[in-house]
Amino acid sequence: MALQWEFPGGKIEAGESPEQALARELDEELGIRATIGALVTRIRHNYRHGGAVDLQFFAVNEYTGELDNRIFAQFKWVPPQELPSYEFLAADRGLIRDLAAGKLL
Repeated sequence: MALQWEFPGGKIEAGESPEQALARELDEELGIRATIGALVTRIRHNYRHGGAVDLQFFAVNEYTGELDNRIFAQFKWVPPQELPSYEFLAADRGLIRDLAAGKLL
């Protein structure tokens, strides 16, 4: 699924809470120490090829450190209303619609 937009994050390692996993991933991927806020939503997405993912999205309202793009082709900050103009991974598209419509956050 190369060249599609996605949110930072990743798999939860043994012994981690979802919040701890996100904090670790944000440090690894963007070089920031984030304060993980409330759960925004959970999504279970079944791919056509048979795979499935369970996603949890959390608010991050503050962080320390300078953003350092360590793994992505590029990253951007955009207003939620602009998100639908980007080609996101299929699993993220419902979230994108809800964010753009002001239903979340």
